[in-house]
Amino acid sequence: MHEKIISFASPVFFLLIAIEFWVARKRQRHTYRMNDAINSLSLGVMSQIIGIFMKLFSVGAYAWVFVHFSIFKLAADSIWVWLPGLLLYDFLYYWLHRMGHETNLLWAAHVVHHQSEEYNLSTALRQTSTGSLFGWVFYLPMAIIGFPVEVFIAIALIDLLYQFWVHTEQIGKLGWFDRVFVSPSNHRVHHAVNDMYLDKNYGGILVIWDRLFGTFIEEKDDVVIVYGTRSPLRSWNPLWANLEVYKAVMQDAWRTRRYQDKLQIWLRPPGWRPADLVYLSEPKNFDINRPLYNPGLRTASMWYCVAQFVIVIQSATYFLLSFKTISALNATMYAAWLVLSLWSLGGLMEKGRSYIMIESMRITGVILMCLLTGTWFYCSPLTIPAQALTTATGLISLCSLWLIFLTKKTHGHLSH
Repeated sequence: MHEKIISFASPVFFLLIAIEFWVARKRQRHTYRMNDAINSLSLGVMSQIIGIFMKLFSVGAYAWVFVHFSIFKLAADSIWVWLPGLLLYDFLYYWLHRMGHETNLLWAAHVVHHQSEEYNLSTALRQTSTGSLFGWVFYLPMAIIGFPVEVFIAIALIDLLYQFWVHTEQIGKLGWFDRVFVSPSNHRVHHAVNDMYLDKNYGGILVIWDRLFGTFIEEKDDVVIVYGTRSPLRSWNPLWANLEVYKAVMQDAWRTRRYQDKLQIWLRPPGWRPADLVYLSEPKNFDINRPLYNPGLRTASMWYCVAQFVIVIQSATYFLLSFKTISALNATMYAAWLVLSLWSLGGLMEKGRSYIMIESMRITGVILMCLLTGTWFYCSPLTIPAQALTTATGLISLCSLWLIFLTKKTHGHLSH
């Protein structure tokens, strides 16, 4: 259900993103860069794809605890279950979100959402692919009390969808609303790397949790907000975006001598290092005025990436709507191809020449699958016109790839 709702809501998301982009241009407040937006959306798509295989850790664990340990069996059709359920979920989300900033184990997953150095509606869709590994633990009190699985899933979706609209710079302060609910003003503070704003405003729907537990701060009109993380990602690679913090913490856990430190480093705040490693590294000073990560890319190259990303989006939507009818092996192959596609496009936006070969292999594989099997990843047969269209799209993509990325210097229409 979750995947279908997200898939059907996607056109609304893209429409609102387009409206925000238009409003920003009219106001001369440009908050979009194409490469950054594609990277954020790629991470959102990847999160949904991998989330299909991660349900065991979230919904599966919740359902098991509900069946075996729930104190009550609350009615799923009562508004007196849904309203307290939403309030409790938002309270638990606050603590998950807060611990996501205060412990390395959870920050390694949550960091993905903060890596963008822009703040717009595409940032809202920038989601982690590993959050389900440990995040489900925080919601087990709902299962123990007796909130049905379907209520938990629906409430989680409501809380998630609410947070989409607060990721914008185009809406200012909203008076009394800012004092009760999470708003664009409150959430801009949360994404800031300014010293005064660090680790503030964790609420999902209600900001009263932050006021109760001392983590609220109001947005200051005279402070220019800088977005991103204190250790900038500086990459468009969606796989690396999900793994960078895990790798850094694992390296420190391996190198430190004390077994106690090998464990506690995962529970310590980001930036903490064992004593025997502190002296081996030079302190890193964060430059808040650092230039944004924005490797130059020719217009033709960027439009190639945009076109391929649109194709991948359509393919991912079909996957999310039909994965239940696909065998586990075919679903894995399909998902792997989608992740490979997003990884390849990220590499091309970084101007990595090795990704030209990867992109060629990715497209060639689809052409061969179409011609040799007459199916789309063995999950649905392709008609003759569909085969011809898929093959033609693949060949055009290959020719465009070689002409644009393998030509050292372009002229005429290729440069535009």
